[in-house]
Parts: sequence; structure tokens; C-alpha cells
Amino acid sequence: MVRHPEAMSDTPARLLKLLSLLQTPREWPGGELAERLDVSPRTIRRDIDRLRDLGYPVEASRGSIGGYRLVAGAAMPPLLLDDEEAVAIAVGLRAGAGHAIEGVDEASVRALAKLEQVLPSRLRHRVSVLQNATVPLTRGDGSTIDPRTLTTLASAATGRERLRFAYRSGDGTRTKRQVEPYRLVSTGQRWYLVAYDIGREDWRTFRVDRVGEPYATGARFTPRPLPVEGAGSDAGRGDTGSGDAATFLARSMRRMQPELRLDVWFGGPAEFVAARLPAHLGAPEPDGAGGCRLRASCTDSLEWVALRLALVDCEFSVQGPPELVAYLEGLGARLTRAARPGDRHRPSGQEQ
Repeated sequence: MVRHPEAMSDTPARLLKLLSLLQTPREWPGGELAERLDVSPRTIRRDIDRLRDLGYPVEASRGSIGGYRLVAGAAMPPLLLDDEEAVAIAVGLRAGAGHAIEGVDEASVRALAKLEQVLPSRLRHRVSVLQNATVPLTRGDGSTIDPRTLTTLASAATGRERLRFAYRSGDGTRTKRQVEPYRLVSTGQRWYLVAYDIGREDWRTFRVDRVGEPYATGARFTPRPLPVEGAGSDAGRGDTGSGDAATFLARSMRRMQPELRLDVWFGGPAEFVAARLPAHLGAPEPDGAGGCRLRASCTDSLEWVALRLALVDCEFSVQGPPELVAYLEGLGARLTRAARPGDRHRPSGQEQ
């Protein structure tokens, strides 16, 4: 093979190319790698050692069919993506980020923000075209979230950059806000932004599906200490301290919504039930007879609580609160009629 002295002579560029090849899930003979990079087998061995020194776990096997392959290590190394892979991942993360998926949602938004920050403009355009050609799945209340809104908010919070956006309150009032974003929080149903509202000189929580036209102003800020006990009219008020965004949001929501005190018995093991309930409801306690009991407080809607209890997929009995018992009775009657089409009757306007 005729070698060109200038071919892949730039060591950093050659290492990146080698790493890109090794990230293909296969075993690479040293000779094939040397041919691909137009260098000697000795150079390949040195480059493999350099990658190992950088923390990439490259495994070597001997024999006629031996070679090199990248294996799983103790830490996640940087990945090299080609154009098609980058577009596919960005579209997938955007699709997932628009829905509050418990457990992976915040990580999806962080990953999407990092990826879109480094995407070349040509790829960013392709991602936007693909995204605009799809229709988002709405939630039960009809709300949707533009993933671009999430990534804008996440990037500003990470970069400590002030934001401007239009906000629509629950009664439909539209206002312009300028905030210092603190953190995005997902409840499993919705996304919220915890931020310091500069115009109102107080802390606020904002439903992200009600945020429109967000943009980072470029003005940097030093984060203020988050109040420990709530904030202003959207989120309570209190003294400042080293608060936690999720706890802050929970306290804010309790101030805005009536609290349900749940007392529910399940005819299944506590581990089985806990795995099927949202984490914020807490863990049920075994009753010593093969069942378990959940005592918890939440500010979720009756409809949502009823649905989650039914999805546990075992017998259950609601001891309280009374309004949940009444809702389940009405829902049960409707479901029974739905399952018996020959025994229908038109319910009165008062029947729930």
C-alpha cells in the first residue's frame, strides 16, 4: 500500500477517526484499522494506548481473527456521531422531551440542550423540519409543550442567563415576563420552571406549556438563594435559604390547590403496589395479611388519582377522602353501563 506522508498525520484528528471506527459495534483487526487510517500497525498500537490513557476501554484479542473493540467501562465516554445519528438522536430526544416522562424526563432535556448547542446549522435545520412535520400527542387536558421551549429554558438555567417570555395564566391573562431561571422540574404530568421574576421581585413557578416565545437575553446573573418556605402569589412567599426546586414546587402547588389526604387499602404486596404508583405518593405499608395501605397527601386532581389507583391492577378500597370515594362511585357506575350496552339509560344531569 502506498502511504501518503500527509495522510492522517494530525494526531488528534487521527484519534477521533479511530475512536469513531471503534464505536461501531464490531471487532477491528489492527491491519484493517491501519489501512483505513493510512498509517502503520505500530501507529495504531500507539493510538490505542493513547485512547486507553484517555479513559476509553479498548479491548484487544489475539489470534488470526483477533483485533480491537470498544467495550463498556466504568464511565460514559464521549461519543462521536455522524450526521444521520445526530439528527436521529435529536429528533428522538425532542419527541420525548415534550412529554413529562417520570424518571427520564429531566435527563432527556439536559441531553437535548447539550446536543443542540453543538449541532451544525445544517443539521439543526433538518431536525426542525422533521419535528415540524410531526403532530405532538396532547395530554388529557389538551396541553402540549414545544421541545424547543424546554431546551431554551434548560440552556438558560444551566448558563445562568436571563430569560424573556410571554406567559398565559390559568384565567387566560397574558403577560410578558423577565426571569432568572433556577431549575426545570417535572411532576410526571407537567413541566414547571422555578425562577425569580425580576418585574415582580419575587420567586415564581411557571407551567412550561403556558410559556411562549422564550429567548435568552444574554444577560448573566448570579443565582439567588431559593426560598425554603415557598414564594409569591404563583408560588407562595418566604425567607430565603438553600431550598430545593422540587420541594419548593411541591409547597407552591399545595398553596394553589386543595390537598387530598389519601387512605387506600390494596389487596397486593407493598412492593408490587409501590412499583405501580407515582413516587411522590410515597410507599404503602404492609398490613400483615398480604395487602398494604397507602396514606399520603397530594394536590393531584381526583381524575388523575382515580386513574393511577386503577392502574395498580389489583383490588383496592378507598377509605378517604370522601370526594374521591364519591368520584369513584360515579365513575364505576359509568364504566359498568359502558360494559353493558343492552342495559343503558341516560343519566340525569346531576349524576356523576
